[in-house]
Amino acid sequence: MSDTQKKQIPLRLSSKLYNAIAAWAEDDFRSVNGQIEYLLSECVRQRKKNGSYVSEHMDEPPELDIK
Repeated sequence: MSDTQKKQIPLRLSSKLYNAIAAWAEDDFRSVNGQIEYLLSECVRQRKKNGSYVSEHMDEPPELDIK
């Protein structure tokens, strides 16, 4: 698959996580899909850069402080 082709995958998110990403995407003038792709790309870039995850606790569900 070339870089210009995109793979579609099903993705399930909690309502809280979706709403947080949607608000962030709006702040960054991106679609929700674009924001998720951007965040994943940044995580992969960081992993390649120094061999570690952005967070040492990647397997733990995020604690969202949404008010």
